[in-house]
This record gives sequence, structure tokens and C-alpha cells, in this order.
Amino acid sequence: MPFNQWVPPFLHGSKIFQTIYETQQNELDRASKAIEDILNQCFVDTATWGLKYWEEFLGIPVDESKPIDFRRSTIKAKLRGSGTVTVNLIKNVAESFSNGEVAIYENVAPYTFQVKFVGTRGIPPNIDDLKKAIEEIKPAHLRVIFEYTYTPWNELRNKTWNKLLSFTWEEIRTGRVD
Repeated sequence: MPFNQWVPPFLHGSKIFQTIYETQQNELDRASKAIEDILNQCFVDTATWGLKYWEEFLGIPVDESKPIDFRRSTIKAKLRGSGTVTVNLIKNVAESFSNGEVAIYENVAPYTFQVKFVGTRGIPPNIDDLKKAIEEIKPAHLRVIFEYTYTPWNELRNKTWNKLLSFTWEEIRTGRVD
């Protein structure tokens, strides 16, 4: 609210009081933003500089050179990865890293399970972190196999080679050719 509503009318024209009130308002705005920023660090989805504290709390090595989204994925996976290991738990952890749908297939006899990325094409950029997270939560006697999804040829039928020349092979394989 403008200071005019809170001070006597004879002070409205005073440059000194206007400056004092503007300075106070700036300080209050700055304090409010600082409080909001600290509150944001309490939630993984909004934390920035506070991710370091989440990682330390969960025993995750702090690597501030990694993108924030990757670090958040690791933290979420660690938070989700506690308790009894189930197919749903592994699915949730894998989906938190890939930002897409994942299918889990159990192969009981050979003691393996397969993590197939069905909602994301190509290899997720933070696959190494996902592999570490799954190794931490999976039973020791099971081996994990990762399967990636790429662009099927029938999706490229309506494209000519000339149209595809401007794309890299990786862009074509992962469906980024629109």
C-alpha cells in the first residue's frame, strides 16, 4: 500500500519521509524474498542452493557441476528408494530420472529385471545416476538390464532423405526431426 494511507496528510509532500518509506519498503521486499527463497529450499522441486543440504542429508555425493534437474532426480530417487523393493518402487525411481514412462519386466528364472524407457527415446542424459540409484535399492542377487527406445522406421516413411539431411543421426534416432 502506498505510504499516503498510513501517514498524516502534512507528511505526504515531504521528500525526506518519502525516501525513508521507500527505503523501508525496499528492505521489507528484500526480506520477504529472502524468506521465500529459504522456504523454497525445504522442497526438492523448488530447492536450488539448498540441494547441497538434501544431498548431504541423504548421503549423496555433492556435485554442484551437475544440472539442477539431475540433482533433483537423484534426491527424489533416494527419497522414493527406501523400504521394501518392489517393481513399483523401481519404476518410480527410474521415472524420476527419465522424466518419462518406464516399463519394468521381471525375469524370475535368470534373476534379472529389465528397465525399458518407453516414454523417452534414446538414452536419458543422467543414466549413470539412475544406474547408481537402482544398484543401491535392488536386491543384490538380481541383475538389471536397460533397454532404450528409438524412432521406428515406419515413423520416417513420410520423410525424404533431403528433409533429414539437416538432422544428426542422434536426432533422427530419438525422434527430434519435426
